[in-house]
Amino acid sequence: MSNAPKTRPKVPEGKSRFLTTRQKEANEKGYVGYDTIWESFQKEQEYQTPKRP
Repeated sequence: MSNAPKTRPKVPEGKSRFLTTRQKEANEKGYVGYDTIWESFQKEQEYQTPKRP
């Protein structure tokens, strides 16, 4: 059991429809975090004022 590696393996980038996750570098305590990047669900249209009657 003591021969277990102390470092985490590099995880490939995860992709789904609206979400991307990337592994961060380990800090001094050995904690490995993840970046979560969200893509927008909806498109924004430029607002146009309505015509006056």
